Amino acid sequence: MTTALHEPRPDTSDMIAVHEALRASLGSAAHLVRGVAASDPARVALISNVYDNVLDFLRVHHHGEEQLVFPLLRERCPDHVEMLDDMASQHADVVGLVQRSDASLAAWAGGSAESQEDCAIALGVLAGQLDQHLGDEERQVLPLAAAHLSVQEWGALPGHALGNFTGDKVWLILGLIRDHMSQAQRDEMLAHMPPPAVDMWTSMGEQAYKNLVAEVGPPFV
Repeated sequence: MTTALHEPRPDTSDMIAVHEALRASLGSAAHLVRGVAASDPARVALISNVYDNVLDFLRVHHHGEEQLVFPLLRERCPDHVEMLDDMASQHADVVGLVQRSDASLAAWAGGSAESQEDCAIALGVLAGQLDQHLGDEERQVLPLAAAHLSVQEWGALPGHALGNFTGDKVWLILGLIRDHMSQAQRDEMLAHMPPPAVDMWTSMGEQAYKNLVAEVGPPFV
């Protein structure tokens, strides 16, 4: 069954900002990790914590797609099941790379200086694999979602991400995404966020994000 033709269609272009946030942050990971001196544990803690948060967001982002988007598309787009199977396989590949990155980040943050290069390699491989996967999603999944999901169904994704994110810097994720949005999209984001989340962002989150970006330095974003 497809959604009724007269229903408003979701604007799936907001997902591009999420993808660009992941591309930009993970694309700089290997460089940032390699740039930390072994004699600077505070910098190790800073960079490892940033990527702990980014990886957790990547997990909840994929989980939201697997729970809220792919099942509906499978039901409504039977001619595209093979493509959706390929997306699921790509997700599984990314999960394995995230797990490797998690382990190497934890070892590096725990004081294992010899794990620094392994951490850089793991995050670099993840960034490359993810870039290809996100491009496939943009070309193949987003148009289907725009045609076959309702505004409400598509709109459930941000709430799922906020509700399942377990990192300690949700404002970091909001800032990374907002950096890749138009002003109209930023306004729309705030309009649909729960009031406590809006208050968090406006009262401290936006400034905390700017401070952290400055502390991490280029080429983070």
